[in-house]
Amino acid sequence: MPPLPLTPTDVRHEVELASVRIAGHVRETPCEPSPALSVESDARVNLKLENEQVTASFKARGAVNKVMALSGEDLERGLVTASVGNHALGMLYAAELVGAGCEIWISDQVSSAKMAALKGRGASLKIVEGGDPGGIEVLARRAAQESGRVYVSPYNDPQVIGGQGTIAAELVRQVGEIDVVFVPVGGGGLAAGIGGYLKEIDPGITIVGCQAANSPVVSASLAAGGGLLELPWQASLADGVVGLVEPDAITYELCRTCVDEWVLLSEAEIAAALRLLMVEHSILVEGAGALSVAAYHQTRRRWAGASAVCLVSGARISLITLAEVLRAE
Repeated sequence: MPPLPLTPTDVRHEVELASVRIAGHVRETPCEPSPALSVESDARVNLKLENEQVTASFKARGAVNKVMALSGEDLERGLVTASVGNHALGMLYAAELVGAGCEIWISDQVSSAKMAALKGRGASLKIVEGGDPGGIEVLARRAAQESGRVYVSPYNDPQVIGGQGTIAAELVRQVGEIDVVFVPVGGGGLAAGIGGYLKEIDPGITIVGCQAANSPVVSASLAAGGGLLELPWQASLADGVVGLVEPDAITYELCRTCVDEWVLLSEAEIAAALRLLMVEHSILVEGAGALSVAAYHQTRRRWAGASAVCLVSGARISLITLAEVLRAE
């Protein structure tokens, strides 16, 4: 049976619970002005720097919130998850906080930087040759059910969504008036958490979903007017947001109701945003982390006078990818 859909009111409630639950275990990350982006569009642009989060990604928020919400009995049963890298690192961190075991299902195609970080921390890995991230999630969930362990989705879970949504609560405190927020989208957990919370606070805030043109699964499915589709996708500099999405994901309807528009980014645009962050802000981030900046730059002429936030979602970029980005300049 598919899970019950969440409303923005439900998300706000989950975020409020998460804000208390994860306090002291994750960072309230900086939200810093971007003079370069502000000047080119005559707007007030801030960067929310989740690349400075523990484990170098926003994913720690949802992972810690979910794990902290589990009972002692659930934790004793053990945890299973699937990930393209950042959620795995978040789950490893969260499991260590409570002394629980966690098996991580992951593709052998994952970013070398993320794989090295996981192996360096002694993660229990179930490495799958090739395979789509969405398909690996299905395998991991099945393995958890068959063994009696608790499966933690990287996005398809109310507490995970609530944890990611704590970013929005921080933005309200840090920025105050917000007109538009640019959010990277893979499985949709980040957009569901931020969008659901902000739409409940102020429906007038525009939420822009940012996807790699090589893997526009959520936006293309929504444009088709039905449910999630199994669409072809290609590798991207934004490796953290590629691949299919788990069927019946609760993030999908929240993306339908809370994301106002979508921007698709070419590989050249993602690379340019990565270089902009390096040159103008001395920030080294991964491809998915630069999607929001690329999307803002593509649409910048529309936001004159606006208060805009670009969510910089994660930091881990491999040396091979970094070299590719620099060569393309």
